[in-house]
Amino acid sequence: MRDTRSMLVELSVVEQRYQAVLAVIRDGVPVVEVARRFDVSRQAVHRWLRWYEQQGLAGLADRSHRPPRCSHQMDAAVEVWVLEARRRNPAWGPRRLVHEAARAGVSPVPSRSGVYRLLKRHELIDPDARKRRSKKFKRWERGTAMELWQLDIVGGMSLANGREVKILTGIDDHSRFVVCAGVMARATSKAVCEHFAAAMRTYGVPAEVLTDNGKQFTGRFGPKDVEVLFDRICRENGIDHLLTAVRSPTTTGKVERFHRTLREEFMSGRVFDSIPRAQAELDAWVASYNQDRPHSSIGMVHPVDRFTAAPEQSRAADTSAPHSSRVGDDWVTRTVAANGLISISWQQISCGKHRAGRQVDVHVTATTIEIWDGQELARTVLRNNSKEVRKKRGDRRAS
Repeated sequence: MRDTRSMLVELSVVEQRYQAVLAVIRDGVPVVEVARRFDVSRQAVHRWLRWYEQQGLAGLADRSHRPPRCSHQMDAAVEVWVLEARRRNPAWGPRRLVHEAARAGVSPVPSRSGVYRLLKRHELIDPDARKRRSKKFKRWERGTAMELWQLDIVGGMSLANGREVKILTGIDDHSRFVVCAGVMARATSKAVCEHFAAAMRTYGVPAEVLTDNGKQFTGRFGPKDVEVLFDRICRENGIDHLLTAVRSPTTTGKVERFHRTLREEFMSGRVFDSIPRAQAELDAWVASYNQDRPHSSIGMVHPVDRFTAAPEQSRAADTSAPHSSRVGDDWVTRTVAANGLISISWQQISCGKHRAGRQVDVHVTATTIEIWDGQELARTVLRNNSKEVRKKRGDRRAS
């Protein structure tokens, strides 16, 4: 049996609108008075008149209020492309999907927020899964390639005979270019140094290396302060060997983040026949990581492009990096002298004699210089941009 109540409501609406139209057309009542009589706006009465003129009595029925188009509604074909790309590559987030859509020639290219809403609507992303970064963390990077390598050892690679092998990983701090990914049966000092030496023969000698306090890297924390093979290689090649603070994995955050990608995209659920086979497949994956995979932390640039760029290009590239070393926005490291002074931007700044010998991070902006000792803001001073200082800089560069 049909619901007559909804029909009566619908007829009542049409009838009221028809009476309003007749009042204007047949009786000649002004639109303003008709609008006041039916408690609607003048625009509504004019709209009813237009509908009646175009479609007759049927035009006065209720219709959808949905707008003909929505400016931020993603095209259906683009939605299909985004969802298929996400299902094929579950690790791709909104930023990567937008980048790949532009590379694939998808038109129009969706916005990052639009892709996020689409993934959330189809339950392909968990909005609560990602935690906010702690405010005490400071992002930093060296200004050019080969200034600093971060090295570490990662496990989790399994062989068919049940053994677990280790990998020495190394990443260039500025470019995120992987300079070392060597598979080892055991993480001995000799095996670590062989892969480290091979990386230097391939790419050159970095100015600094940053490692944790593992016994393969340093002997400073053993029963006796001895020079291990890794420290000796650094000394003989003029490399400054930097160590992280105890229980501070965020200091080598770039290589640790690479380990996460390595586990998720290469090692997860895989078993390799032998070490040579594992090394060959790892080399192929690393080559793709360096050359074909855009890196979100450096503005979706390929690591190889940043690694091989000239120093001037490296400093000017990727203005989206939070603390890249460029004019007006520099993060650099300085060692405090015995008298408590550091030199930066042609200024000498006192950090206190109690910090003598310590390494501090210096953030140089267009107007200020901030000195950070670990997580402590030690001092903030105004940057000297006077004409005399600029003239002195020009004279030094000319000489």
